[in-house]
Amino acid sequence: MIVLRSLAFMVAFYAWSLIMALVMLPTVLAPRRWMMACFSLWGRGIYVLLGALCGIKVEIRGKHLIPKGAALVAAKHQCMFDVFSQYVWLPDSCWVMKKELMWIPFLGWYSLKTKMIVIDREGHATALRKLVKDGLERFAEKRQLVIFPEGTRGKPGVAGDYKPGIAALYREFGVPCVPVATNSGVHWPAHGFLRKPGTIVFEYLEPIPPGLKRATFMDTLKTRIETASNALLAEGL
Repeated sequence: MIVLRSLAFMVAFYAWSLIMALVMLPTVLAPRRWMMACFSLWGRGIYVLLGALCGIKVEIRGKHLIPKGAALVAAKHQCMFDVFSQYVWLPDSCWVMKKELMWIPFLGWYSLKTKMIVIDREGHATALRKLVKDGLERFAEKRQLVIFPEGTRGKPGVAGDYKPGIAALYREFGVPCVPVATNSGVHWPAHGFLRKPGTIVFEYLEPIPPGLKRATFMDTLKTRIETASNALLAEGL
């Protein structure tokens, strides 16, 4: 049953995504906020498909901690859903994404239009400088800068290698960092097409205050995200 429902969802997901990609095409010539509104609609549609076809609900915890203006958000990354789901509730998000994604039709064009931050992960120091420069520009635009500290998707219950980019942004911005925990990979695995019934939770945690030393900040960030994410796994939602 799960296989059939998962297959149905994949067909519906790609059909909905294609429809939205075509709908969004004219917004390339419109103000950026129009395209961001379309991204939000796309995400809401996926919520509906997950519930109707896979029996997966989406729950947001810590809603009072969701930033509305300029903010630095560090999120746990377990699957593709972590990215486009948050278009629904973050008013003007900006994502840090690897340059390889720019080759994907529509996604690459729309990422340029919405001024996402594109980095070359092999660029090391150069990539880090670009990340900070672009991040400061987006922050000045009062956007929510979202970064996955682990850099790539990981398995539920496994702590990845937290990269230095988040520490550089935290230092340069001089603002609190909002961690986000999740159990998304249980229901939407990083690989494969099976979608398992249950509840995907995104939990916004208490912000980490500015001014901490690099090592202290990185340890605090990792501890908060991993502890909260593991707690969600233990709930067995």
